[in-house]
Amino acid sequence: MTRLEIINSMKNLHIVSYSSEPFRDRVEAGSLLAKEIKKIINSDAVVLGIPRGGVVIAKEIAHSLSIQMDIVLSRKIGAPFNPEYAIGAVGEDGKVFINEETLSQMHIDDDYIKKEKECQMQEIKRRIELYRKIKPKVIFREKTVVLCDDGVATGTTMQAAVWAAKQDGCAKIIIALPVAPNDTITRLAKETDETVVLRVPKFFAAVGQFYMDFPQIEDSEVIELLKEMQKAKR
Repeated sequence: MTRLEIINSMKNLHIVSYSSEPFRDRVEAGSLLAKEIKKIINSDAVVLGIPRGGVVIAKEIAHSLSIQMDIVLSRKIGAPFNPEYAIGAVGEDGKVFINEETLSQMHIDDDYIKKEKECQMQEIKRRIELYRKIKPKVIFREKTVVLCDDGVATGTTMQAAVWAAKQDGCAKIIIALPVAPNDTITRLAKETDETVVLRVPKFFAAVGQFYMDFPQIEDSEVIELLKEMQKAKR
């Protein structure tokens, strides 16, 4: 069985296209994603954006589908000699998820996990201070959670978000992405109830290559988006 046949056999993985055509911007990508997500969610779903670019995507989905929106403040716990490789995640409330199989293979001790958790919690606390005074955390226990970003390459940050969402007791996890490489999206789909990706191009170097307009999103812009969403609720 070829890799493409394996992907197509995964019933929870929905690939819209294998095109490499770029999106105009994150707003267009979010709008297109909303049309696909609409087919598999209910009105009680919560869409969570990974800061910073993923918040733009989440805002478009929430606005289009009239569902609740929040942000993901979880952080990955990286391996000792490869911080980009996720061995676990720490959530906004300090709960830690560790991939026990990876932990045993790498012989990582508890002291390392403790130090890494403390390091990642510093960034989480910084973001809580910035964002939560504007947008209180949505309680999504027993709800459908849609995790989104503007794209993934290795997928480790999204993996951490999935683990954190599971720790918080959501009923169903959906990953929604504009673009991702084959290997990454196949691996992530194994961890979720549903995974939707608009484009899985044959050649993938970086997320930014699939956007005509891909500016860096600053904390100040995330804050303005959250204020806008909070006003829309009133």
